[in-house]
Amino acid sequence: MRLFRLILPLLLLSGCTFHNADEDQGQSSGGPGAASNTAAASDALAAHDPAAGVAQGPQQIPDSEARPLMQAQVVLDRLGFTPGVVDGKNGLSTRNAVEGFQEANGLTPTGQLDDATLKALAQWNNIPATRVVTIPDEFAAGPFYAMPKDPADQARMPALGYETLDEKLAERFHTTVATLQALNPGGMPAGMKMPNGAAMKPAPASLASETPDAAPNAEPSSGSSQMAGPQPGPASIFHAGQQIRVPNVGGDAIVAGAVTDADWLNTLETLGVGSEQAKASKIVVSKSRGTLKAFDEAGKLIAVYTATMGSTHDPLPLGNWKIQGISRNPTFHYNPRLFWDAKATAEKALLPAGPNGPVGVVWIDLSKPHYGIHGTKRPETIGRAESHGCVRLTNWDAARLAQMVSTKTQVLFEA
Repeated sequence: MRLFRLILPLLLLSGCTFHNADEDQGQSSGGPGAASNTAAASDALAAHDPAAGVAQGPQQIPDSEARPLMQAQVVLDRLGFTPGVVDGKNGLSTRNAVEGFQEANGLTPTGQLDDATLKALAQWNNIPATRVVTIPDEFAAGPFYAMPKDPADQARMPALGYETLDEKLAERFHTTVATLQALNPGGMPAGMKMPNGAAMKPAPASLASETPDAAPNAEPSSGSSQMAGPQPGPASIFHAGQQIRVPNVGGDAIVAGAVTDADWLNTLETLGVGSEQAKASKIVVSKSRGTLKAFDEAGKLIAVYTATMGSTHDPLPLGNWKIQGISRNPTFHYNPRLFWDAKATAEKALLPAGPNGPVGVVWIDLSKPHYGIHGTKRPETIGRAESHGCVRLTNWDAARLAQMVSTKTQVLFEA
């Protein structure tokens, strides 16, 4: 099951089965699909910040508060030490990001934003925590389909795209729908003045903390199919032409001509991931720390992502492995015999590509049979839910990593 040029034979992988992997910058196996969310993100959503140390001009709509923790998350996310979802909360992923930044900069790795760390981050204090954007028509165009639970029904979908514009916006700005709601009380950017001159009231604290409970795993369920066809997704809170406040994530510049595959280009734009990424010579996945670290050729730490890996049923396979191929926007071959929690009546199904597919927007195939590194449809569960043995990242982190690694990158899974 080796990669030959740009074609990889169909693999039946335990818990993380996929179809077709392309090597390095090769062909995509199908993007979110012409039938689902193919409109590229407009430049209106891109970050346009000054260089480090250059004063930031006044915002047209100043935020209602400073949000120092979200500001640190935004900077860390841009630097490659990603906090998972940017939500202004000091959770496990944020602590891992801070510790990664500290390690890379010769600071004591405490995972806390102590004085020395804040001093090191101060050169980026000119980057605000949030910015206000106008949702472009093409970004909001959809279509948005409800996601069926059964693989047999998912196989009939044109693509496993976003269910709502809200979900798509949350992924674009590396956050959650609840955070976007909290940043836009009453549907208006926090800090925006009402017609009578009054400021919008902040959203209740409980709203900002609402996130779905972690699922036992983020892989597909199984069962019988009765779906007649794609159904419209739930109504969205946000809409085209609306001004909204979002986390000020950056690093989203696409260099003209750098990405030749149209589907993959659309995926990068939709996820707010830039085309230029540092190259990783080695990646280390730590079971005990729940992290994936990337190192350059000189051994310098260049990225840290919180990851979900393995379970009691499908433990992480410790050891040294090789990358056999990289599949961008992969389809997924669901084989219920390889899932310990599948129903006996479930049947095999080939699922289309899309960000809500079982492996998200990326599959990085490893030399250990049935294992890989991939994205997820539920970024808020990273570091909390179990997987079927594979290493799961947020879709945006998986997209970044796919551009950092190659078949020459070393892979170590450690306890």
